[in-house]
Amino acid sequence: MHRRNSEGAFALAISSPALLIVFGVVLFPLATTLAYSFMNMELISADRGSFAGLRNYAEVLGSEAFWAALGRTAWFTAASTLIETVLGLFIALLLNESFAGVRFLRTIVLIPWAIPTIVNGSLWKWIYNGEYGVMNAIMLKLGLIAEYRSWLSDPFAAMNLVVVADAWKMTPLAAIFFLAALQSVNKATYEAAVVDGAGAVRRFFSLTLPYLAPTILIVLLMRTVEKFKAFDIFYMITKGGPANGTKVLMYETYLSAFTNLQYSKAATYSYLFVIIIAGLTALYVRALDKSEASNG
Repeated sequence: MHRRNSEGAFALAISSPALLIVFGVVLFPLATTLAYSFMNMELISADRGSFAGLRNYAEVLGSEAFWAALGRTAWFTAASTLIETVLGLFIALLLNESFAGVRFLRTIVLIPWAIPTIVNGSLWKWIYNGEYGVMNAIMLKLGLIAEYRSWLSDPFAAMNLVVVADAWKMTPLAAIFFLAALQSVNKATYEAAVVDGAGAVRRFFSLTLPYLAPTILIVLLMRTVEKFKAFDIFYMITKGGPANGTKVLMYETYLSAFTNLQYSKAATYSYLFVIIIAGLTALYVRALDKSEASNG
């Protein structure tokens, strides 16, 4: 008994620095932010520091800006995640084949993912530039447009162009996940399917997709959570414009905290984020459990 207690005390002693870091970096800010969402912490308010109850949540949920930003965030999340998942799957299928240069392709496909998001945003902003952008030059050469256009001047077009920029960077991550899953597939099953006369399309829908279903759900969960938190790529390419057309939830939170100094509103946005992402995570985990149960 004494030995077990001494081992527990030793384990606590060596883990205490990590526990302090977790408390200081994670738990304390989370608790402070939660407290702010129930208080009046606006710097310009006379009763700053007073308890506000659910008033902040009622004001945010009752504002058109919140729902508009949520709609933009949902569109960006759905479009970008779908593109990354579909393209990543087909790239993984290509890289899973045996041909000359496949190892080289597996290496260079990671380059977009390795580029920092800030650099990626700056790169695509130059590409989309209406005066000297590469996109205008290429489309003009191909005869698709008659003159240079300002692609980021239309709200809907700007949002979709940010989707393209983000998908270009993150598709390799999905491809690597799918490739890792494909590498562990039992080859004998595919060989038996070929002997039975199953074509490539039938093998894809009957064998590959069911096998990859858990991996697809994991990728969807990871990317959905990350997309909802997207901020830096919008900051670099559009800064929420034009006409607030790309002002997503995280950008609204940033403006509330660091531009308008509305800390209570920003904290409320943050915890509404938590609720939305927790709900999406629960749905994905439930779907993953059903997929594993059906495969098992």
